[in-house]
Amino acid sequence: MSSRELSLIKTKVAGLHTRFNLSDPDSRREYFEAKAGSEIKELKEYFKNNSFIAYLLGKKNSGKGTYTKLMIEIFGKDKIGHISVGDIVRAAYADIKDEVKKQELVDYIHKNYRGYISVDQALDALVNKSQDKLLPTEFILTLVKKEIDKLERKSLFIDGFPRDLDQISYSLYFRALINYREDPDVFVTIDIPDSVIDERIKYRVVCPKC
Repeated sequence: MSSRELSLIKTKVAGLHTRFNLSDPDSRREYFEAKAGSEIKELKEYFKNNSFIAYLLGKKNSGKGTYTKLMIEIFGKDKIGHISVGDIVRAAYADIKDEVKKQELVDYIHKNYRGYISVDQALDALVNKSQDKLLPTEFILTLVKKEIDKLERKSLFIDGFPRDLDQISYSLYFRALINYREDPDVFVTIDIPDSVIDERIKYRVVCPKC
């Protein structure tokens, strides 16, 4: 993959008129085999000795997590890892409320964080985080690195990073930061109409307390 391009494929297959039930795992497997069987075979061969880092770009509810779960279903948890920056930040926020976990988090941050503000200021930004104010990029990278340290070497789908132009420049050398030096890194844009996202949100169950 580092020396060649995987071709883009069309989702329509000439002569294929089968209706698939994508909520059923067996039917879903048949669907992907019919639509992209040769490409899946090629990637399985690639995954035997290689991995990559994919940055998933898309609006909230565009399906970044869902697509990653499908990739894990096709290729296996031993080949694909999912890093959700939003989940990592929420987990770190919860850890701060537990004294033992907070100390573990603080110790890790002191050891690995390299930012323009102090560790205390970064933690304060986490405690007082809001939707309209991003956490310092260096702090996000430290939290992501902490999560990746728990994983065995595998291909990574990173969901929620980068979120702005400044973070794109960071992501370009991120693989070196986490010692994935030979892995190719790619950006995957998931572009769907707002009307589709609105329709999805209608049927989401949201807890008013959390």
